[in-house]
Order: sequence, then C-alpha cells, then structure tokens
Amino acid sequence: MTPFRVDVPGDVLLDLRRRLSQTRLPPPSPAAPWADGAGDAFLHDLLAYWRDGFDWRKQETLINALPQFTVTAGGRELHVVHARSAEPDAMPLLLIHGWPGSFWEFHRILPMLTDPAAYGGDRRDAFHVVIPSLPGYGWSAVPRAPGCGPAAVAAAFAALMADLGYERYGAQGGDWGSRIAAQVAVTAPGQVAGIHLNFPAFISPPPDFDAAALGPREREALAAGRAFAADGLAYLHLQSTRPQTPAFGLSDSPAGLAAWISEKYREWSDCGGDLYQAVDRDDLLTIITIYWVTNTIGPSMRLYREHGRRPWTQRVPVPAGCALFPAETSPPVRAYVERFLDVRRWTDMDRGGHFAALEQPELLAEDVRAFFRPLRPQPGRQ
Repeated sequence: MTPFRVDVPGDVLLDLRRRLSQTRLPPPSPAAPWADGAGDAFLHDLLAYWRDGFDWRKQETLINALPQFTVTAGGRELHVVHARSAEPDAMPLLLIHGWPGSFWEFHRILPMLTDPAAYGGDRRDAFHVVIPSLPGYGWSAVPRAPGCGPAAVAAAFAALMADLGYERYGAQGGDWGSRIAAQVAVTAPGQVAGIHLNFPAFISPPPDFDAAALGPREREALAAGRAFAADGLAYLHLQSTRPQTPAFGLSDSPAGLAAWISEKYREWSDCGGDLYQAVDRDDLLTIITIYWVTNTIGPSMRLYREHGRRPWTQRVPVPAGCALFPAETSPPVRAYVERFLDVRRWTDMDRGGHFAALEQPELLAEDVRAFFRPLRPQPGRQ
C-alpha cells in the first residue's frame, strides 16, 4: 500500500472556476420547481457558491486528514481509506459507497465506528474501517476494459481485505454498496461474518410478482417501489444503456454535473424539499468536485451498463442486517428480501433517506454496532 494525498493542480481549479463563470443556463422550466428535474433557483445559487464561496483547499485538507492509500488488489488499482481503531480487538469492517456518492459519504460515521466510546458507545464495538473508492470513481483507476461489474468489484474488494490481512470481517453498504457487499459475501463466505445493508431493495420483486400473500405494509412498500420505477428511473435507463453519451456533457460542464448529481441528493434524501436540511452544502460540493477533478462521472455511470439491470438471484450465505430509512427511494419488500438474505436484524428508522451515512450517521452507526455485536469475538463481554 502506498500512502496517498489529494493535491489537485491549481490549473484544474482555475479551469473549473472559469467554466462556472461562463455557464450558460437553460431557459427556466414553466413547471413547479423540481417538477421537471433540477431546480432553476437552487442550481443558480449552488453554482454561484461553488464558483465564489466553496473552499476546495479546505476540503482537501479535511480529506487528507484521513489515512489514505493506493493499492492494487484483485487486478484493480484502488484508492482506499484505511482507518485502524486504537482498540486491539476491533473488528474489520468494509464500507462500500454507491452512486452518485464517494468515499466522502462516510467521513462523519468513520470516527463513530473506529472510536465508539468517544460517542457514548462501547469500546468493544470498535471497528477497523476500510473504505475503497469503487473502480472508476474518484481516485480509483478507471477500468481499461469491459467487465468491471458488481461481481468484479466484489472480487477486488475481497482481495483487498485479504491483502490487508483481515481473515474475518463485516461489510456494510447502501446503493451499489449494498449489492456489492452481498456479492462480497457470496465471493468470500468464509471470511465475511455478516453484511449490514441500508438499501436491501436492490433485491426487488419482479414486475409479475403476486402480492396477494403480502401484508398491508409490504403491499404499500411494493406499490411505492413500482411508483418509483415508473417515475424515478430515467437516469438508470440512460446509464444502463448509453452512459457514454451523457458523459460527454457532464465531463465538460460543471453546471451539468452539479445538476445531475444534486437532483438525486434532493430527491433521495429525507430533506422535506430543502436539501441542506439533510446534507451539508460543502459535503455535497466536495463529492461533486471529486467527480469533476478526477473526470470520473463517465466511468462511474458505466457501472450501470456493466450490471445490465440483472436481478439478484443468489442466496447470501452469511447473516444480514437491514436498516430501513423512511425517505429511501424504493422501500424493500421484506418477505421477498428474506428469500435471499438470512435477516437477523431489521430496523425501521424514524428519519433519514438514501444517503444514510451523511444524513443520519449516529443512527446508522448505532445499528451497525448492534448488528455485528453478536457476530464478533467478544472478550470480556458476557
């Protein structure tokens, strides 16, 4: 592993500011704000702040306070945050992000997991945390050939944990991270103690699924998922079929990139229509800027093409925990999820959305600790 620090060249940042200064905005939508996609007034303000107020160098310093490395594992060149706990009996935990996120999603929850006692928890619940950037995201290398779908990513992450010397570990994720965590467990069942997911709805019933045997709550979840599929999956259809076409525009226009990403954060978070009630503006722009300075929005979208919208069909051979946040995009149908997961913990949260580690890090950390507690060696605990 090679120590890594982020140091974006100054000319890249000057070019970004120039492009933001020369943005050509589209004519305002005649529809209600956000009804047609990204809100005009919101984007105008966000772009002005990105140009004149956002301090990337400050955020770069915060990023570089994390223990970062680059490493080749499973044939993939990965950027990795590897934060070891001071607790000698800490359990290794693989945290996996999704789209349109990054490793930065976990910066708030990270210390809660490595040092739970500092946040009112039990030191015996500590984790050694490993956060790889997905291939083609941020500072992980862009795949040079087709074939880097979720199974290939999972194989690389399993190899990473083995190379780090972790013989037994947990995995946690949301969005793509949920599917990849499950695939890691299928790939290395002897090493994975359990998986904790805050998006188990990647295991979703097929369109012809018979809901007659479901209870009222599960029928409601099924209906909500189908409604989201009918109205909220335009991005997925595009990124699953023609990701390179939007990549040309999003790689050339910071305004387009900000619109593409921020609309998802607003729509998928528990924000009541005000995104900054759920996600800090600087965190949002840090994630967007990571995509910009690394020019990885195109490769990140290609993961959808590699996946090909294939349904999940495998039984996961390790215990699973599921944390359900009320503003999640597509609620899981528990009876269907349990066909594929050995669910040991199912927690219905009272607040939070798709980006749980950013929105509600305390709730997520508490649930992760509780799920893995019986799955780890427990010296001194009766």
